[in-house]
Amino acid sequence: MSLHVETSGSGAPLVLLHGWGMHGGVWADVAQKLAVDFQVHSVDLPGNGASAALPETNLDALVQVLSVRFGEPLSVCGWSLGGQVALHWAAREPDKVRRLILVASTPCFAEREDWAFGMESAVLEKFAAELEVNHAATLRRFISLQLRGSENERELLMLLRERLFSRGEPDMGALRGGLDILRDADQRAELQCIRQPTLVVAGERDKLTVPAASHYMAQAMPTARMVEVAGAAHAPFLSHAEIFVEHVKRFLHE
Repeated sequence: MSLHVETSGSGAPLVLLHGWGMHGGVWADVAQKLAVDFQVHSVDLPGNGASAALPETNLDALVQVLSVRFGEPLSVCGWSLGGQVALHWAAREPDKVRRLILVASTPCFAEREDWAFGMESAVLEKFAAELEVNHAATLRRFISLQLRGSENERELLMLLRERLFSRGEPDMGALRGGLDILRDADQRAELQCIRQPTLVVAGERDKLTVPAASHYMAQAMPTARMVEVAGAAHAPFLSHAEIFVEHVKRFLHE
């Protein structure tokens, strides 16, 4: 399939994976800063941006496409849903994914009886229903939730809304499949198998993937550590780009 990837810089390869309903362009500012030290690959996941859609969107299918596209060992940075994809990739191909960065991510997005750090199922079901009625409005609402409480919230909201459809509208099948992953995926059992050095980045004010979920991941993974960005919500790489880049560079240069 056709996977759209924007590459910049030179050095050790670093793949950036975006969140639900977005595309690789969301990383533009951060990618430019990281490209000073690394060869940065900003990916449009299948069905998003300029990438063709898959017949079915699930974690295995997404990882398979990424694995085919990138043949050499690399580091992977995933935001939100992209973090769940990155985590699954690291578990499946530990020899390829050398280092892992999980940004505002969680092993289990939806709340469960034994998992209090997830979104209520009723809220996710409402998103799924609203998606079928007006997908554009649903995506804009999701963006608002991501940035709620963040420093510079208004400016960031304008930026993300501007970028949302800058590469065209996402495929409905990809949007549905992404919501299914958020609703159904529970990767807690995979965490102890992730032996790669891992940096977990959380936003102090994140209401979607609360910092407690990031603390859980960092403690469950054998070689992980956590950074909590003060004043940030669900997009610390946008609201606090300099701090984010500094932590990522320091981690990848170790």
